[in-house]
Amino acid sequence: MFASVRDDLRATLDEIREAGLFKPERVIGTPQSASVHVTAGGTPGDVLNFCANNYLGLADHPEVVAAAKDALDRWGYGMASVRFICGTQDVHKELEARLSAFLGQEDTILYSSCFDANGGVFETLLGAEDAVISDALNHASIIDGIRLSKARRHRYANRDLADLEKQLQDTQDARRRLIVTDGVFSMDGYVAPLREICDLADRYDAMVMVDDSHAVGFVGPGGRGTPELHGVMDRVDIITGTLGKALGGASGGYVAARAEIVALLRQRSRPYLFSNSLAPVIAAASLKVLDLLESAGDLREKLRANTELFRTSMTEAGFEILPGDHAIAPVMIGDAAEAGRMAELLLERGVYVIGFSYPVVPLGAARIRVQLSAAHSTADVERAVAAFVDARKELKG
Repeated sequence: MFASVRDDLRATLDEIREAGLFKPERVIGTPQSASVHVTAGGTPGDVLNFCANNYLGLADHPEVVAAAKDALDRWGYGMASVRFICGTQDVHKELEARLSAFLGQEDTILYSSCFDANGGVFETLLGAEDAVISDALNHASIIDGIRLSKARRHRYANRDLADLEKQLQDTQDARRRLIVTDGVFSMDGYVAPLREICDLADRYDAMVMVDDSHAVGFVGPGGRGTPELHGVMDRVDIITGTLGKALGGASGGYVAARAEIVALLRQRSRPYLFSNSLAPVIAAASLKVLDLLESAGDLREKLRANTELFRTSMTEAGFEILPGDHAIAPVMIGDAAEAGRMAELLLERGVYVIGFSYPVVPLGAARIRVQLSAAHSTADVERAVAAFVDARKELKG
């Protein structure tokens, strides 16, 4: 049977390559940092890393690494169980409490990833008599999570409040309504208008859910994310997020929400009930990250300065950067093959970035998503801009 399937799969892979959409994996031989060593999948050597979610540079922070080592001795390597059987340690409960306090929510539940967190919310909370209203550019994990539920599905254009209100008007017969949005849209760096979304939710008696994976740790005065940025921490009902980006960059996710929501997720959320517990070493290291965030104002300021320098310099050099002030700075290319070639030329010049194309972004909107970090020096940012300029010259001939 597989012989015929193999031919079909090979043909599909060939089509992906011919369209310039194939996504090779590059292998690095060092810890995640502002500079990494590529060992395979590209020109080997030390390169500046401008494509990681390591926004605050904590992925290899000495105190985080030390906390992880200590946790191995104290808590062991893994739980070999799900939470409700014998997979809950003190360190899991402590992290949930700390996240709740940090995010201003009543309770928090840990998942093995934010993808699983988003996959476990909708099916648990919403039934056929309910409606979910989702931003058109929400993350794939939200889209997949919604598909698992029986709720009526509605979509509004990205950050379009008039369209959102129309969807709310069209769903007034639903028992429950949940508006869901990314806090920061990962391919564009755009920030959701949460205050206005909460205003509409109050007017139409709907709940609000925010996936704040690309914001928690560095957006907002205290790094508490887009709800803090917009002054609506007490008005958002559900916050999902990851421990795998600014909060140390390992893995793991969470849902921070009203107490009753979290309590029901513990009883009914399938990814939580049927997945192994978050590794205790990650939970313990994440607690150290939260300690560091209390005095991370200098890191957030460095990230802001690096972001402003890159966005301003690239614009002055004639590149099209999607507007905004987030550390995600998409350099628009348009053609998928050209974006891939540009990324290769940049790697040859010691700058590691990735070209994004369909289906990750719309057809004809290929880009190189540059992500700044507090770990980058001013010289690193200036070198990246110079590499873009030089690569463009070669690409255009």
